Amino acid sequence: MTKQSNFHARIALGALAFALPHYAWAADTERDAQAQAILVSASRAVEPQTDARYTGSAMTLSADDLRQRQTRDVSDVLRDVPGVAVGQVAGQTQLRLRGSEGNHVLVLVDGIEVSDPFAGEFDFGTLQAGIGGRVEVLRGPQSALYGSDAIGGVVSYYTPSGCDAAPVAGFVEAGSHETLNGAVQAGLCRDDYNASVGATYFTSDGTPNTRDGVRDIGRDALTLFARTSADITPALRFRAVLRYTVVDGDYNDQDFDNTSPTFGLLTDSPGVRYEGEARYALVGLIWRAGDNWTHDLSAQAADISRDNYSSFGRTFGSEGQRLKASYASTLKFSSGTVLQHQLTFAADAERERYRNTDPFGVAFTGRRSTDNIGLVGEYRLSADGFDLSGALRRDINDRFADATTLRISGGVDAGHGTRLRGSYGSGIKNPGFYELFGYFDGQFIGNPDLRPEKSKGWEVGLDQSLAGDALRLSATWFDSRLTDEIYTTYPAPTYVATPANRTTRSTQKGLELSARAQLGRQVTLDAAYTWLDADEDGVEEVRRPGNTASAALTWAAPRDAASATLVVRYNGRAHDLAFTDPSFIPVIARLDDYTLVNFNAEVKLAPGLSAFGRVENLLDEDYEQVFSYVSPGRMATLGLRAEF
Repeated sequence: MTKQSNFHARIALGALAFALPHYAWAADTERDAQAQAILVSASRAVEPQTDARYTGSAMTLSADDLRQRQTRDVSDVLRDVPGVAVGQVAGQTQLRLRGSEGNHVLVLVDGIEVSDPFAGEFDFGTLQAGIGGRVEVLRGPQSALYGSDAIGGVVSYYTPSGCDAAPVAGFVEAGSHETLNGAVQAGLCRDDYNASVGATYFTSDGTPNTRDGVRDIGRDALTLFARTSADITPALRFRAVLRYTVVDGDYNDQDFDNTSPTFGLLTDSPGVRYEGEARYALVGLIWRAGDNWTHDLSAQAADISRDNYSSFGRTFGSEGQRLKASYASTLKFSSGTVLQHQLTFAADAERERYRNTDPFGVAFTGRRSTDNIGLVGEYRLSADGFDLSGALRRDINDRFADATTLRISGGVDAGHGTRLRGSYGSGIKNPGFYELFGYFDGQFIGNPDLRPEKSKGWEVGLDQSLAGDALRLSATWFDSRLTDEIYTTYPAPTYVATPANRTTRSTQKGLELSARAQLGRQVTLDAAYTWLDADEDGVEEVRRPGNTASAALTWAAPRDAASATLVVRYNGRAHDLAFTDPSFIPVIARLDDYTLVNFNAEVKLAPGLSAFGRVENLLDEDYEQVFSYVSPGRMATLGLRAEF
């Protein structure tokens, strides 16, 4: 079976699986009012309504932001968020928040935890922006709310409900390197019921990603989703989400022949590719026991697999499943006419299972699992111009020591459009499967005695509004310490890689700046800058540039007859690890800084119909996000969009 026919067969099987009933969980709010920038992920309360203006460590990217920048891969638009560093290569796109590791970021899609239990993190290359989607980024330790994985923060992506987008919408586009991309969505909105279904599809022959290479690295990807919410009774509401993703892509291997002149570099590797498949689901009930007391009983499930291939057949595979049940109860009450109180109790019970499906019989292929119970207490106080919140979580683990994490934050309006804020929090990250047990005997040996990584950090910030809110400025200083960091050692005499906990502290500190300016009626400017100092054992952390910046200038014609956006993104110098020494002990390599310029435009042809186009990497910058992995050059795209 050819790669293309195999991918289409997987689509057909996925569509069948997508129609089957699943059981799942999500902290979901149906009408989260994008225009008011309501944060769902900033609280464990039932139907949270946290105003983004009162959570300085958060940033939202609305559906309008994603449309104006013609976002296709969600990871691209996240480069415009202060404190975010993105490293993108074929088969794995990592995101780091405030200098943390890629597996220190909790990722939620429609409330479902989507990281791969085997790999311990989420591949952002599998997350394409559909029609009407939006993003929340919550920076800083959030383990007091979500437990393990949230040391660096939380990234949440939300597909629209049936009430958040046009009843029927879609787009199709074609561009350089035989690229074809499209999305379609349909929704139904009523007072007591809403539903939406949609799909995104992407295919491209790609471009070479090795130095002086000629092999094009292509990719095919499909995502299907559906979500619904309905009132069973005036006091009882049902909600559910289904999501299916399949991807089939090429990648290249490094040259590990120590007699070769390209030893340690990425080289063209014909026939090397990967296949990934993921199924997610949720179902839940919200019961309103009164005007101020609400309960949420829910469950979620994830099933993720990946297989790697060479021209000789399958070379590696993994499977991971996650089952999670949750209960939350929120009570709201007032004292006097000013103070508003909110108390929330939440409990999570989670089991993760994983298996190495090594085709050679070298690695252990039995199934292993970890269990966790988390208990959360959260309190929020709000008044006119003042807010305070605190959360405490106790995690009970079967493989690791139990842990307690906390988070305290608050803010106050100082007058004249000025707001002062600060927070302190702690975080924890449990070791992952391959760190505990290894993934290939003789190449990477696991360490079952690993301890969880722990973090403590604080931040202070200032937000300023000027000219009647036409100009909004924000500045945040953060500082955190990570202990027991898991790193890879190469002990003599075999020099076989194995993980261990560091005995020294890793540090992350920095400054985040952002601005949004309305320059007249038709022009908007969004800008962000981050200065970061992240060290591990006294050495600069890899793939964390010290300076990043972005600016998006958007013009919109009256009555939305046309629009255009210019986006400039700067990524400063960084370090990476290179395996260019015959001992296979990594050496430090330099990643040069680079600037990417994108331009896009859209024009309305008729009511509900528009044409658009964009040029990415307009200046044809030659750059590497990861050592010896060459990123794509200039690409152009044209398309049509319809809404009814």
